[in-house]
Amino acid sequence: MSSTQVVVIVVVVLVLAALAAVAVIASRRRALRQRFGPEYDRAVEEQDSRSAAERELRERERRHAELELTPLSPESRARYAAAWEELQVRFVDSPTETVGEADELVSQLIAERGYPTGDFSEQLAHLSVEHARTLTHYRDAHEIRLRNERGEAGTEDLRQALVHYRALFADLLGEEPVGHRPPEPRQSDPEHDVPSR
Repeated sequence: MSSTQVVVIVVVVLVLAALAAVAVIASRRRALRQRFGPEYDRAVEEQDSRSAAERELRERERRHAELELTPLSPESRARYAAAWEELQVRFVDSPTETVGEADELVSQLIAERGYPTGDFSEQLAHLSVEHARTLTHYRDAHEIRLRNERGEAGTEDLRQALVHYRALFADLLGEEPVGHRPPEPRQSDPEHDVPSR
């Protein structure tokens, strides 16, 4: 075999190896995008580079694999669905308090499924592996709840918070708990920005 043939073979092998490496990276990226959905894009925006974001997402998958997640029993599922229905009914008369109760109910459901409930950002990281498509809702609901605690959220904001909480709640529950829209609050006090029914 001549030296030219050896060089050509080496070049071909190197090109094939490079193509294989690119294909593996593209496949991993595609898998992460499919699994994390909008969380993939959020991680890329928050990190210094795409590879750093992908390392973070793979780390989330690793930590998630260590959790002991449990499916809900039919009784628990029914109990949570009934609690959500009651919560939506209470929203009519006391939207301010109901948003806090919705947060507590979602947190209880998260805990019962086996997710940690301490630090909010860690909670989001754990949830992102299986519930990435509803995390934007959860973030928005959390932000409105914080504004509500500061007295900065209007009634429509509170209604939106309940809609956002329901998105993650239904995802964790595995089904839509009740109706698609929370009831409109009754008019009780014009100072609290409560529209008429």
